[in-house]
Amino acid sequence: MPSYDYPFNERIRTLLRLEDLFIKVLHNIEGEHEFTHHSALFSIFQILDIIERAELKMDLLQELDRQKMVMNNLRGNPSIQEQVLDDLVSDIESAAHPLRNTPGKLGQSLRDNEWLMSIKQRSVIPGGVCEFDLPSYHYWLGLSNERRRQDIQTWISPLMPLYNAIRIILHILRGSGATTSMTAINGSYQQMLGGAKPAQMLRVEISDEVPCFPEVSANKYAINIRFNSLDNAQRPRPCDHDIHFSLTLCNL
Repeated sequence: MPSYDYPFNERIRTLLRLEDLFIKVLHNIEGEHEFTHHSALFSIFQILDIIERAELKMDLLQELDRQKMVMNNLRGNPSIQEQVLDDLVSDIESAAHPLRNTPGKLGQSLRDNEWLMSIKQRSVIPGGVCEFDLPSYHYWLGLSNERRRQDIQTWISPLMPLYNAIRIILHILRGSGATTSMTAINGSYQQMLGGAKPAQMLRVEISDEVPCFPEVSANKYAINIRFNSLDNAQRPRPCDHDIHFSLTLCNL
């Protein structure tokens, strides 16, 4: 069942973008062709760009500590299994410990690598990493897939504490809301929002059999969802029939 996450603020938007990039890196590392390893390296460069603009380390540690306190306060609640709480607290501690022990700025060891930064600098130019621009990079791509994979794993390793922290926070966020079955009349759905604690993200899930995708416009006051499909020219077209979907409002 396809699911679509829509963040309500820049903080969650940044976490979702980083999660997406880490998933692509870890997937492409397992490939054997030089193009998959090229894609993995360029995703790492994008991760560096994002974390350069945002101080995430302290923010993530504060959120992990807060979630640990929230989970511990739930102990004794008859509706929550103690083993589930124990496992979640253990996951939080496992994510926080290496992040807390990461010295200096996240990704600094990669920024200190002059060869990688020379590739990153050229990567923003369309076609800027051709073999005549960067013969050393062309040589590296021609090495064995085992050598390339080992190098990328070495480069991504200092960033993995960041990914593990993001993964557990988004896991908690996605599991925080109640899922409700909804119907978009003629492909359109609107809902006013209220409450003292506004949602930070919404999730939309639709059946595999529904050939549509949602486009969301939302803020802390209202949600507007419009379902579209792609025609033969690959242009979005509004769906003009009722669509059943699941909606989850999530909040840490």
